[in-house]
Amino acid sequence: MATPITVIPGDGIGPEIMKATLRVLDAVDAGLEYEYAEAGLAALDSSGDLIPDATLQSIARNRVCLKGPLTTPVGKGFRSINVTLRKEFDLYANVRPVVTLPGTKSHYENIDIITVRENTQGAYLAADARLLDDGQTAESKMVVTRAGCERITRYAFELARREGRRKVTIVHKANILKMVSGMFLDVAREVAADYPDIDSGEMIVDACCMKLVMNPWEFDVIVTTNLFGDIISDLCAGLVGGLGLAPGANIGENAAMFEAVHGSAPDIAGQGIANPCALMLASAQMLSHLGMEDKARAVREAIRATLEARDRTTPDVGGEGNTASMADAIVERLTA
Repeated sequence: MATPITVIPGDGIGPEIMKATLRVLDAVDAGLEYEYAEAGLAALDSSGDLIPDATLQSIARNRVCLKGPLTTPVGKGFRSINVTLRKEFDLYANVRPVVTLPGTKSHYENIDIITVRENTQGAYLAADARLLDDGQTAESKMVVTRAGCERITRYAFELARREGRRKVTIVHKANILKMVSGMFLDVAREVAADYPDIDSGEMIVDACCMKLVMNPWEFDVIVTTNLFGDIISDLCAGLVGGLGLAPGANIGENAAMFEAVHGSAPDIAGQGIANPCALMLASAQMLSHLGMEDKARAVREAIRATLEARDRTTPDVGGEGNTASMADAIVERLTA
């Protein structure tokens, strides 16, 4: 029986890279049934809502969503679509792997780092956010809970154990944010004690950023809070050539959403030259989540082989092809 998933094509280059990615999922014979839903500017145009109720119902029903990049309109009154979806489904774990791939603009070799970011609390919660009456001061509370800190750090250690990783680095700012970041560090230490088979370390966030640039091979799995994780995961993407090669998973107890973490790139939308690798790699994360590890590995290997051969790849990775031709090359490797 086919496994239903919700598919949100997205804005800008989203529909182009989604079409290429679904071709890859079909080629690997994943047995998926696609239920299309709208969000972002396309949904706003058709329904007047950035996230229609029908889309939320689809995700709740299928519990797995593959999402293209979305655009949140600039201006007051529009909350980030991604933040809204994470809160709606309590997608507390943001998992961002980066791996050095051939033929890219990476400045480093042999990078393999996973950032696990708490996704629903901290600075992005924007608790009690307000502009004071004089218009000169804005304020917002940073809120974390012991339960939230515990589940994200435990997720990171469980992931490390499951994937045979050697080390988890706990990244914090407890020296300054003594209550909020201090709670995260205290709880993370308690969780780490439950995993004696996995090496654990602690690092202040600014030192972490410096060491990622100077010696990224020191890191394996990083676990941290929302704001720090957002920054660190983009920094890690820069180590391997940019967001065009960076997938992301948003995991909760009752739903999971997989996405390309880059933007909708409206400047190249419709030109057919967008690199589809980030969304394809996100689809591999999705396959692993669904228990199809062999198929996930096959997708990753086909992407790597295509990049290494520069076989019909997009211009950003040194090729002379386009989105469709790159998908052709990957599909041919999967079906050979």
